[in-house]
Amino acid sequence: MSKEDRDRAQARMDKQTRATQDARSGKADRDSANKAVLDNMAKLRALRLAREAAEPPRVAVAKKAAPKKKKADEPAPALSDWLASQQSGGRRT
Repeated sequence: MSKEDRDRAQARMDKQTRATQDARSGKADRDSANKAVLDNMAKLRALRLAREAAEPPRVAVAKKAAPKKKKADEPAPALSDWLASQQSGGRRT
């Protein structure tokens, strides 16, 4: 092997070594960031639970019934009447 070939091989080896080290340190960075996020979530959850335990229970507000548009004993319009009303309203059926 010539000196030039050895230098190229050494450069390749150095590049692979650096890539491996970067991958390891990148994983460590991701792991530490992940742990920080999980710790923050746990802290916020604990604070929320403590706040909910301290405040008095809320009274459920009953929803108003929506007004009915048509009565149960009122028959539905015939299909031909409905189609006519749709056509007169400008809809293409």
